[in-house]
Amino acid sequence: MTWGTGTASEADTVPRPLLPPPFRRAAAALAVGCAAVVLALGLRYHGQPHGGWLDAVLDPRIQAALGRFPTTLRILADAGTLVPAALMVAALVAACLAARRWTGAVLAAVAEPVSIVLTEYVLKPLIGRTHGGSLSFPSGHATALFALAVTVAVLLADPPRGRWPAGARAAAVLAALLAATAVALAMVALDAHYFTDAIGGVAVGTGVTLACALILDRLVARRRLPAARPDPPDRSRPDQPRPAPAAPRRSAG
Repeated sequence: MTWGTGTASEADTVPRPLLPPPFRRAAAALAVGCAAVVLALGLRYHGQPHGGWLDAVLDPRIQAALGRFPTTLRILADAGTLVPAALMVAALVAACLAARRWTGAVLAAVAEPVSIVLTEYVLKPLIGRTHGGSLSFPSGHATALFALAVTVAVLLADPPRGRWPAGARAAAVLAALLAATAVALAMVALDAHYFTDAIGGVAVGTGVTLACALILDRLVARRRLPAARPDPPDRSRPDQPRPAPAAPRRSAG
C-alpha cells in the first residue's frame, strides 16, 4: 500500500475492486459454503441446551490441552470483546483511509458490525441453543475475530500498487487467522462455548465479510463502467470547420 500523501489521481477518485477477478468465484463459493454450515448446524442444534457428539469428543480435549494457561485464555477471550474489537476495526479503517483505499475502509467499517448484529440479534435468538443458560450459537467472539481476520485477508489480496510482497501478505493473513482461531478455541477451553458454537461463529464472520466484499466490488464495477466508456462524438461541433458555401454564379446577359 502507499501510505503517503500526494495529488489526487483517477485511481484515487475511482475506487478499485477489493478482490482480483480470479478470487471472486472462490470467494462466492466460500460464502455460500459458510451459509450452508450455519444453516446445517443451526437446524441440528436448534433449541438444544447441550453439545453434540462432536462437542463431546473435542471440548474435553481442548480444555485439557489449553486449561493449563488460564491467564493466556482470559487475555484471548478479552480480545474478542467490544472495545478491543472496535479498536481493531478503527485501526483498519484508518489504514485504508491513509492509503486512499475507500472501498477497503467501507469493508473494514461494515463487515464486523454486520457480522456481530447478525450473530447476536438474529441467529442466537432464532436458533436458541444455550450453554450454561445463555444463548451460545454462533459464538460472538469467533464471529468478531474471523470477520476482522478475513477483512485483513481481503485487503491484502490485491493491495494498491503492489507495495506488499506476496510473502509478507501471506504471513500477515496467516497471523490474523491464527489469532482469530486462538480466540475461538480459548472460548471453548474456558467452557464458555461448545466447539460447534465456534465453528458457527467462524462461518458467520467469514461468510458475511466475503459477501460484503463481493457486494462492494459489484458496486465499484457499476461505477467504473461509465468512466471506461468513451464519450460519443459531438456531431454538433465537428473537428474541422465546414467550408463556406460557394457563391451563386451570375447568369450571362
